[in-house]
Amino acid sequence: MNPRYPRPLRPGDRIGVTSPSSGVPDALRGRLDVAVADLKARGYEVTVGRCMDGSGHVSAPAAERAAEFTAMLTDPGIRAVVPPWGGETGTDLLPLLDFAEIGRAEPTWVVGYSDISGLLAPLTLRSGLPTVHGNNLMETPYETSEGLLSWLDIVEAPQGGPFTQTPPGRYRSGGWDDFVRHPGVRDPRLDTKGTWTRLDGTGDVDVSGRLIGGCVEILANLAGTPYLDTAGLAPGEPLLVYVEACEDSAFSICRNLHGMRLAGFFDRAAAILVGRTKAPDSSTLTQHEAVLDALGPLGVPIVADVECGHVAPYLPLVNGARGRVEHSAARSAITQTLD
Repeated sequence: MNPRYPRPLRPGDRIGVTSPSSGVPDALRGRLDVAVADLKARGYEVTVGRCMDGSGHVSAPAAERAAEFTAMLTDPGIRAVVPPWGGETGTDLLPLLDFAEIGRAEPTWVVGYSDISGLLAPLTLRSGLPTVHGNNLMETPYETSEGLLSWLDIVEAPQGGPFTQTPPGRYRSGGWDDFVRHPGVRDPRLDTKGTWTRLDGTGDVDVSGRLIGGCVEILANLAGTPYLDTAGLAPGEPLLVYVEACEDSAFSICRNLHGMRLAGFFDRAAAILVGRTKAPDSSTLTQHEAVLDALGPLGVPIVADVECGHVAPYLPLVNGARGRVEHSAARSAITQTLD
């Protein structure tokens, strides 16, 4: 199955906002309003769905969330769907989604990360729908760091690439923005120097393949199921697999990655990208060591501290796109082509 790319977004297009996992508490509605206003200022119409309640851990019962998500994905008048943020248990939608129906519809951009990655990768693998692992809506008002693109930059581009992104050499080492007190904050406050790190050895890396991946804590629960079966994605081509840890300890991440490897998720990996994380090390195992312990036996390049995780800034990756990762002492870059 080769990806069917949606057409680029144009001013006047409609963007759907729904919460397939967690909704938005009343105290954070101010940030949602800022993010929606930014989309409108860019020339888009915005439809905010009914499944947005933030009083619990999900925005609505699973059947209602699945119905609204599917309706937006199959509505030809909605050109992109972006949730406010992730959550905890959005994977309960998977058995309720008609992937064949979604695959037959005119392709729609879907954006998100964290818990949403449990929907993005299956949509690409089962529906042939390219999905953008990038800023959720609440982070969209952040200023885009030099060398990187926002998800909007990618879905608006007229030619489908190539898009080259380079790390800015700085990241945010601690803290979260208080969207309650400061709903309009735009500066992600990159306060620490940091570059990519090759974990498996030394030497330059220059590897190409189809991109697929997401949050370890979410995808690990889908390993070995039809929802994370990579066999049908661009058969015969290698994969660039990216993973990132949100909050689990190094021991948990190590176990999860071992399980994903044993289930075959990394079988076609030509290289592995690992997102920078603030998740804790364990008593005798760091997060980097956890990755190497589980994935080192694959014998492919492993590049860590990539800006594709829960640590600002954010480097959007398109599941299903052709990717090329370059890493040397002189330069690091990811190039994506939507073809």
